[in-house]
Amino acid sequence: MGFRRIVVVSRYAEIQQLAGRIAQQVLFADDVAEAIDIAATVAPDLMLLDDLVQPGDIRRVLDSSHNNFRAAIIIAATSDVQPSWISQLQQPSVFEYLPNTGNYEQLQQILSRINAQSKEYAPVDDNGFFADDLASSVYMAGKSKAILYILKMIKLVGASACNPVLITGQTGTGKELAAKAVHNVRHPNEQFVAVNCAALTANLLESELFGHVRGAFTGADKDKTGLLELAGEGTIFLDEISELPLDLQAKLLRVIQEKTFRKVGGITDLACKATIIVSSNRNLRQEVHANHFRRDLYYRLNVCPITIAPLSSPERRDDIRLLADYFLRNSTVCPDKTGKITSLTAMAIEAIEKHNWPGNVRELRNVIERAILLETADKIGLSNILIDADETASSCIDSDTSCDGIHNTRNAIHNSNDPGISAGDFSLEKAERELIARALQESGWQKTRAAEMLGITRATLYAKVKQHNIQKGTYIPKLTQETPSMLVQPETVSVVS
Repeated sequence: MGFRRIVVVSRYAEIQQLAGRIAQQVLFADDVAEAIDIAATVAPDLMLLDDLVQPGDIRRVLDSSHNNFRAAIIIAATSDVQPSWISQLQQPSVFEYLPNTGNYEQLQQILSRINAQSKEYAPVDDNGFFADDLASSVYMAGKSKAILYILKMIKLVGASACNPVLITGQTGTGKELAAKAVHNVRHPNEQFVAVNCAALTANLLESELFGHVRGAFTGADKDKTGLLELAGEGTIFLDEISELPLDLQAKLLRVIQEKTFRKVGGITDLACKATIIVSSNRNLRQEVHANHFRRDLYYRLNVCPITIAPLSSPERRDDIRLLADYFLRNSTVCPDKTGKITSLTAMAIEAIEKHNWPGNVRELRNVIERAILLETADKIGLSNILIDADETASSCIDSDTSCDGIHNTRNAIHNSNDPGISAGDFSLEKAERELIARALQESGWQKTRAAEMLGITRATLYAKVKQHNIQKGTYIPKLTQETPSMLVQPETVSVVS
């Protein structure tokens, strides 16, 4: 239906599956407060709630939606809902009601009605960022020869029955975007499920992939649906397949060959109908020679691989300037500056075009978003293109904009006249605590935005807040200079999109 982002507040697999079928990016929230926090940062097209959410909480969403939502709110019922439940809502006309989570046809009708009211949800390429509609559908910006060849391969593989599909490329080149593009060609109306094989322990990863039955191990108090089953007839994307333990590689090989799998502790064979797409930033052939990857699995995967060229490739360097402009125009790192910074100066463009970008597109995005945070003019200047993060220690300048809380707390040399901090009581832990507290204060305690300002994930932010016992009202000394940049380093953030 062309929706870009949906925020989901529900633990029901059926509702999560619905969201995956209608959006390019799905953001899951544990509760309404977190959903509102996310919405304030990314401005989703709509929110999908279940009927377990209390009417009072739904009213809170409705009250905030006029600023943060481009479309509507959908309530998906998991059981019969009494009319009195709906009548408690003050603005029933603002949201849509789906009486049955399994009725995908009715959901399509609701979405068609929403789209008819506003046409701004489909990806629009006003500035020529995308090579074609397929690239636009997954936000794979670029028009270089390398991108055109990648898109050609994606369409070729997507239109075939090739399963599994292998995507290779350096870190940050856009392997997941390519996987989503293959999915859009082959299963545009089905579920796309992604899992990072390097992010979970072997035991957790096995349970996540295959699911488990009740009593399979200590703590397994109920049956769990695995991601292979959740993907249905859509796609399961296994990112960084080289990190999969050897025993799980053997089990994955069996799934590929037999098209069946068993839950952990189960005895029943379940059909695997999903397309399996895997990616790796390592040379799998070398991993085989080093006995880190199964030879039989490698040859089973290496049917028609899609290789994503790095930004350092001569065939892709033409995209650097275009990507920088794309990130500038679409960044949500500092909502108060949206539309106020219009371009990069000639010297800034020259600097980014000369760099080799070992972190590829992800590194370029981080550099542009860092520049947005620091820039006070309407164009990003060379002084704010901090390609090496260590440069921040000597290059940052003070800013009076509303997003300068994070800026004004980096790389400080302590002022002995500042009553808040002195050289005698300074420590890395203290500085990190104050840096995080200031970011939270500047963001109005919107944790998603604070995490983006700090360049870390929400999970890391929550851990740091707990570690330092930071609460609303935490005293933050007035800093005349900045706090060490090595305290909180930017991270790679992966969202199911």
